[in-house]
Amino acid sequence: MVRNRKIIFFGTPEFALPALKKLRESGYKILAVITAPDKPVGREKTITPPPVKITAQELGLKILQPPKLRGNSQFWDELKSLGDIGLGVVAAYGKIIPEEILELPKFGLLNIHPSLLPKYRGASPIQAVLSNGETETGVTIMKLDKEMDHGPILAQKKVEIKPNEKYPELSERLSEIGSDMLIDILPDYFAGKIKPAEQNHSSATLTKIIKKEDGKADWSLGANWLYNTYRAFYPWPGLWTEWEGKILKIIECSPDDAVITAKADTGALAIDGGKLGFICGKGFLIVKSLQRAGEKILSDSQFIQGYGKLIKKIP
Repeated sequence: MVRNRKIIFFGTPEFALPALKKLRESGYKILAVITAPDKPVGREKTITPPPVKITAQELGLKILQPPKLRGNSQFWDELKSLGDIGLGVVAAYGKIIPEEILELPKFGLLNIHPSLLPKYRGASPIQAVLSNGETETGVTIMKLDKEMDHGPILAQKKVEIKPNEKYPELSERLSEIGSDMLIDILPDYFAGKIKPAEQNHSSATLTKIIKKEDGKADWSLGANWLYNTYRAFYPWPGLWTEWEGKILKIIECSPDDAVITAKADTGALAIDGGKLGFICGKGFLIVKSLQRAGEKILSDSQFIQGYGKLIKKIP
């Protein structure tokens, strides 16, 4: 029975949860779940376990949290102690997996990657497609090799991006689609009925690790482009700017490219026809709620009431 195949699972954030749960529900034996170490979170720096660890605990699974993989003899010994490993499954683990671990399972390691490889390899494919204004993305099931997101493809599915979809919604959809794809192909993969296809490496594009600075608004750009940045980086690092000596984070917004304003006013927080927003290089980014650093979230009307004297009025 293919469902007796023994699996090790690598994953860390919420994106990995559907795959972990569906593997377990489908009867596969999960020998161990490998996830990132607990880390401090929030202003209080509370030590917090990653979502995959919490779910693995609920499922009663063995959990390994190595701080590093390469050159970690203790972790290697723990893997070897698991016995014969049939397959490794990777979903948003967050670390490069060394070649010696790739070669350990009989059927290698399969990765659920949320893009249409070879496009958007790397750490932030979902943020990248949103910030670039793409209308289509997808999920790829690939066999890992020693290079990042470089291995051959087992399955791929295109997914339409909804017009106002933000990162959390798109990530959740892709994770569900990817986990279903994995469960569908595993029997044929174990049976040798799927031949992985090499990627067209000349068409590859790369994405980067997201930093807080990536969310800083460049108001010389158009309102639609800035709205895509907001969708990509919601909720973290968010779309933000510096206003009156403090970081101002935009919590909810929408673009209006029809508003024409003077270039000299680019970047100003303004009121146009009763709507609060920022003057962009092209158009107006309407702001519906926002938050100054260290303060509570305010609606547009609350913000105008509190800071109206500092806001530009568009004739």
